[in-house]
Amino acid sequence: MNLPEFTVTCVATDRTRSLATGEVAVDGAVLRFRFGEPEAIFRAALNDATAEITELSMSSHIVTTARGDAKYVAMPVFLSRAFRHSAIFVRSDSGIAGLADLKGRRIGVPEYQQTAAMWVRGMMLGEGVKASDVSWFVGGLNAPGVGERIALSLPDEIDVRTLSGSDTLDRMLCDGRLDAIVSPRIPESFQRNDSRIRRLYPDLRAAELAYYRETGFFPIMHTLAVRKDVAAAYPALPAALFRAFSRAKRDRFDEMAMRNVLRVSLPWSAYDYADTLEITNGDPWPYGFERNRAELEAMTGFMVADGTAVRKVEPEELFHPSTLSLDD
Repeated sequence: MNLPEFTVTCVATDRTRSLATGEVAVDGAVLRFRFGEPEAIFRAALNDATAEITELSMSSHIVTTARGDAKYVAMPVFLSRAFRHSAIFVRSDSGIAGLADLKGRRIGVPEYQQTAAMWVRGMMLGEGVKASDVSWFVGGLNAPGVGERIALSLPDEIDVRTLSGSDTLDRMLCDGRLDAIVSPRIPESFQRNDSRIRRLYPDLRAAELAYYRETGFFPIMHTLAVRKDVAAAYPALPAALFRAFSRAKRDRFDEMAMRNVLRVSLPWSAYDYADTLEITNGDPWPYGFERNRAELEAMTGFMVADGTAVRKVEPEELFHPSTLSLDD
């Protein structure tokens, strides 16, 4: 019997490659992979809906679910997670020593609704700084940008301005027209060791570890999603995808523990992996809805607070019903 074939568009990582090579199969389906970078993947999915199965920005998925025009339904497979302390760059002469000092400042972001920016705004909120306490500037980081990937309708009290012409966030930070930038990619000025620019957190590992121990969150960035018409035509597919992606992740974790031949090109990777398991109680990268419910609840709350979600989304709304009880 010929199995149905589907194209998956995602970033190439250790969590996805074994599915692409066929080492891990999906029950009842054949997957073809198209790898790319997240910015292009998300724009294509959200604006053209060409992908049958796609990696998707979690914040964009919450935005579209809240307003009722989501073309995709997700599975609690979180293909990207990242602490975003490393995404905050400030002017060295700004006097900004912590998140509370961002109140009243001018902050640049590549996109206001970007998940990385959402997490930083959530961290700021915890320090008493609301999104409305800041002037936000949207534009390209190192080259002129193309604006938000999806249209936003923000409350009047949220001050968001779009850069025009050839201006960039990095140039504005260097010129003193911005006090800070929130970006998962690195400004060119910082890369060339410009003394005018520094990270907000000089010891990133310590800051991230303290945040994890305080909240229990390893911030979710991207999810795996199936176009709704595909999920309706193949109702068993979302659960099958969850199981396959979970197995692919576990297989790579098993490899990281091996010391006979290192599977990762870092000399102390096995030791780092062992330390990480101890810190995270045995699972540094959890899939599954219930295990991530508290984090998802925090995310949907942050997005009401920063104006990107028009209503409070219940976390269950984001995922295919068949996957809510699954655990990896």
